[in-house]
Amino acid sequence: MLRWTRAWRLPREGLGPHGPSFARVPVAPSSSSGGRGGAEPRPLPLSYRLLDGEAALPAVVFLHGLFGSKTNFNSIAKILAQQTGRRVLTVDARNHGDSPHSPDMSYEIMSQDLQDLLPQLGLVPCVVVGHSMGGKTAMLLALQRPELVERLIAVDISPVESTGVSHFATYVAAMRAINIADELPRSRARKLADEQLSSVIQRQESYLGPTLFLLGGNSHPSHHPEIMRLFPRAQMQTVPNAGHWIHADRPQDFIAAIRGFLV
Repeated sequence: MLRWTRAWRLPREGLGPHGPSFARVPVAPSSSSGGRGGAEPRPLPLSYRLLDGEAALPAVVFLHGLFGSKTNFNSIAKILAQQTGRRVLTVDARNHGDSPHSPDMSYEIMSQDLQDLLPQLGLVPCVVVGHSMGGKTAMLLALQRPELVERLIAVDISPVESTGVSHFATYVAAMRAINIADELPRSRARKLADEQLSSVIQRQESYLGPTLFLLGGNSHPSHHPEIMRLFPRAQMQTVPNAGHWIHADRPQDFIAAIRGFLV
């Protein structure tokens, strides 16, 4: 059974109009870590399957969506490995498939899991393909550690927050912790507050690598300005007659789109 932090609620993720981008919220440990004496969440040894290929070519890494597993991409991974000669890695996210379970669950910690795993396997820099939840993890990985990501493919997901989850409590706690003397002038107090909040409120830098946003024709793409702000080299491609699960609805078109982007 999946165990989630109180703030972690992810329904089916698509591209409809939703709330603010994950890039505009602070990157912070999940709330459950406080219940363990404030310990930082640690990366977990994820379960994976690696298909062999040419070491000189960047490997392709598939990240599944919510409640999915690495087996979602079994057939596609085999075909792609055969057709491209590349190593292909499929991974179970924490609390999914055969990977360990943990009460710590956030995009931040899932990105940390990959930052730990991919260099261990000698697969960096690599091509990261993420569907839905996996797409957001892939985007965050590229923004945080661009040197690990040779190019990025986000499948039917945008960088804009698509849940009701808010980090407002983190901001409130940070503001309450600000220590400013009453006698300071307002301009100096505002500057001091900004300095003290800067460790909590961080905006992501852009990822400058090649990026493909692969959209299902039956979805409703949006958030183009935010996509281009974070991923200025982004291309948008639509797969006709496909819904949110593009790789299941139109597997051959999905593979063709990936191969075209790898050229």
